[in-house]
Amino acid sequence: MADVSKNTVTQAIITEDEQGQRLDNFLLKICKGVPKSHVYRIVRSGEIRVNRRRAEVCYRLQIGDVLRIPPIRLAQRDTEMADGAAIGVELPILYEDDALLVIDKPSGIAVHGGSGVSFGVIEALRRQRPQARFLELAHRLDRETSGILLVGKKRSALTALHDMFREGGITGNARGADKRYLVLVKGRWMEPLRHVKAPLLKYLLETGERRVRVSEQGKVSHTVFRLRARWGHYSLLEAELKSGRTHQIRVHLAHLGFPIAGDDKYGDFALNKALAKTGLKRMFLHAWKMTLPHPLSGTAVTFEAPLPAHLDAFLHNLSVKDPQEYGEKI
Repeated sequence: MADVSKNTVTQAIITEDEQGQRLDNFLLKICKGVPKSHVYRIVRSGEIRVNRRRAEVCYRLQIGDVLRIPPIRLAQRDTEMADGAAIGVELPILYEDDALLVIDKPSGIAVHGGSGVSFGVIEALRRQRPQARFLELAHRLDRETSGILLVGKKRSALTALHDMFREGGITGNARGADKRYLVLVKGRWMEPLRHVKAPLLKYLLETGERRVRVSEQGKVSHTVFRLRARWGHYSLLEAELKSGRTHQIRVHLAHLGFPIAGDDKYGDFALNKALAKTGLKRMFLHAWKMTLPHPLSGTAVTFEAPLPAHLDAFLHNLSVKDPQEYGEKI
């Protein structure tokens, strides 16, 4: 992928790694820091040329396409580098082959720059591996959520992973991704198994911040919850995603009256303050296990990210203060 110059015309030749991308998405990736409105303007004005011709923003790039990109002033990267250094973590790798990387993402780190964060997991990973030709996120995790995060190392693998995540959980012969989370909630959850099918609708607060709520006007959403352990005031659940809506687990649980411990958007804020004093200073939501067909070979693979030590310790301390009444002893 070419570096865009702020002083001279740049020519970019499309390879297998970029094949199939929309023109606008390709430009936004290589023009970090440039406003979207500016990128769309130079495409529509004809300043961007594909094979010496004008192109629409929705054009799908093909191998061998030659792009002419005018001089574009990029945002300073010094700030991005400083933010990356502030992360101060070597991202733990759970699995790697020629097609994909599986990362155990720490809590508190965004998966990518944006929304007031200029540096995230994908930027840190690219800086750790400057020789890598292609590294792209296959899915998202909330900033506060820890655990399994997949990164494609080839365009073909990334496309296959996107298709799997759209298909949802594995049922019968479906080639989907089975994603399981561990989550601690306030309250005594009594059902060993519960299917929740509450539609979810995105909306914006007056501040512009994104939120989600249960609404009949929302998109179909399905989460399967399994009870793993219960105490007098808390329950540990396994959440299986059958759909992949924004904040799905968090909103479904809050809607049912079982807010996630430490959730600063949909949780019990007074409880969160009390929990922070006892050592839980993050949301207790962890992407624990994923099973899916390998994106290239089709062979079933399973990845697991153990519960972070501080969450595991919190559960043990909880058992000391509040005897466990259900599930395998923690």
